[in-house]
Amino acid sequence: MSTEQEQATKVVKNSKPPAAGKGRPKGAMNKNTKLLKDAILEAAARAGDKWGKEGMVSYLEHQADENPTAFLSLMGRVLPLQVKAEIQGGIEHVVRVQWKAPQ
Repeated sequence: MSTEQEQATKVVKNSKPPAAGKGRPKGAMNKNTKLLKDAILEAAARAGDKWGKEGMVSYLEHQADENPTAFLSLMGRVLPLQVKAEIQGGIEHVVRVQWKAPQ
């Protein structure tokens, strides 16, 4: 027969929270990541109000003028996510090869 202390120890060792090991669902954003993203967007909107009346759009216009390299890098990351197309019929591919004469 075991003592009450041994029984209590066994209960603590064998118990796990009901969601132990499940982790975050796929695609769910970390809370800190979401907070940081929201703060960055809010800061951009407030900074944009200093250069125009359109918040973040004004900020991005200013950055496009002042830092074109960084802005174009941002565009390269955003544009592929924004392409939506419906294609009806066939697709025509045109390939053009142009040779320059050596100088």
